[in-house]
Amino acid sequence: MDLGIKNRIALISGADSGMGRETARLLLEAGVRVAITDRPDGTLDEAIADLDSLGEVIAVAGDVTNPDDVRSIWAQVRDRLGNPDIYVNAAGVTGATGDFLEVDDAGWQDTLDINLMGAVRMCREAIPAMRENGWGRIVLFASEDAVQPYIDELAYCASKAGILALAKGLSKAYGGDNVLVNTVSPAFIATPMTDTMMRKRAEERGESFDEAIASFLEEERPGMVLKRRGRAEEVAAAVAFLCSERASFINGAGIRVDSGSVFTIAG
Repeated sequence: MDLGIKNRIALISGADSGMGRETARLLLEAGVRVAITDRPDGTLDEAIADLDSLGEVIAVAGDVTNPDDVRSIWAQVRDRLGNPDIYVNAAGVTGATGDFLEVDDAGWQDTLDINLMGAVRMCREAIPAMRENGWGRIVLFASEDAVQPYIDELAYCASKAGILALAKGLSKAYGGDNVLVNTVSPAFIATPMTDTMMRKRAEERGESFDEAIASFLEEERPGMVLKRRGRAEEVAAAVAFLCSERASFINGAGIRVDSGSVFTIAG
């Protein structure tokens, strides 16, 4: 299917691996010129080596928690490619976890600063040129946790609920300028982040890595009826569609890519 976005310009944060990198891959295959960004200590060089044969792709290192870095990221992308028509916010962390009463302010602040305020800072840079050009697509990564909180991840859950509210508000504020804002909510995808979670679980329980995944699905995510972790490319397919001209009447919506994990029909 032709996505109708050939020669558009996209910036993807959190794109050195996982779902961000796979989104970059699909957009490159659709003829989009792509900039990827992540923290300097990531694997951006590896991502570029992986993606370079697919089309025009550049890497710009930066930290979305640092306002100066955010401004620098956008300035470098504008200088090298032009104003992005598409912004995908995939940067995020699990953040502070554990019993609510034991997570301190710093844990909450760090989680919110990356997951929510990072998106705020990046969208603030993205929207003006999109409005001026009369065309824009913004996709923010939320999570099943935004509408189905887990008691040991409340900072993460709150940050992702904030993403849903942010996206809905931006969709109403700027949809009339043809800047469409939507979310994708994955659940338990095979990424470096969930690999780390499962290695920790395996060590704590004396299980193998695969056994840790199986027990997590059984005990913690019973709604995931496919009984496996999702693949990054399965999430990227939903993101790429929302970035496309094919999604020209979708605004303020959310797509769950969660194997049925969320039990409710609402939210």
